[in-house]
Amino acid sequence: MRASRRNLHALLSPLAKQRARRPTRTAPDENPDLQALWHAVAMIPAGQVSTYGEVARAAGLPGRARQAGYALRISPAHLKLPWHRVVGAGGKIVFPQSSRHFREQVRLLRAEGVAVKQGRVSPAALAHL
Repeated sequence: MRASRRNLHALLSPLAKQRARRPTRTAPDENPDLQALWHAVAMIPAGQVSTYGEVARAAGLPGRARQAGYALRISPAHLKLPWHRVVGAGGKIVFPQSSRHFREQVRLLRAEGVAVKQGRVSPAALAHL
């Protein structure tokens, strides 16, 4: 019995050390990466759009386009970010064409004078942050 407890402890010990090394999660409002991404989105001028990848680069997080999308998805409503000004690579709206989000993004972009044709924005509307 004693030997099996030692073996169990030896097996679990590395797991306990791994858990202890994990960084603690912070609230989204306190995460500097998310704040940088939100700031980059807020800097996109009206009538222009930027890609998720460009937003990530502008925030100092190159290669994290997916994190830019995540940041927009969880952004607090009180920030009132212009989420509709962020599109996928090549100016493509990333939402499915039949979705409510697609229609809302197209409506908001057109209201700002951005041409949207077949789910893509005009290359002239792409802003470089």
